[in-house]
Amino acid sequence: MLALTAATRIYLYRGAADMRKSFDGLSGLVREELHEDPLSGALFVFCNRRRTMVKLLYWDRDGLALWYKRLEKGTFRVPESSAGAAAEIDRRDLSLLLEGVTPRRMSRRYRIGDG
Repeated sequence: MLALTAATRIYLYRGAADMRKSFDGLSGLVREELHEDPLSGALFVFCNRRRTMVKLLYWDRDGLALWYKRLEKGTFRVPESSAGAAAEIDRRDLSLLLEGVTPRRMSRRYRIGDG
């Protein structure tokens, strides 16, 4: 089961990932391209070139797990960033990506720490 907490770090791989890759191949991308540890508890998001498929790789306490989604119509809208191979995104961005929502303008009602 995929359980995201506020402390879960989510990394979006900005390049096109080969969707034939499984645990070992995606773990290699995490280590070589993102310079992260796939066993760290973070969630890693990969999309294919056409943005019709997405895979999530994460450590599930006793082993690696994959979550995979393929769209029948349309494409995933990846949050824009000036980052290189990866960008850290938050739970909201991941939810919007997976649900197919493209926000025109979003702002938070408040910031953590503001009284």
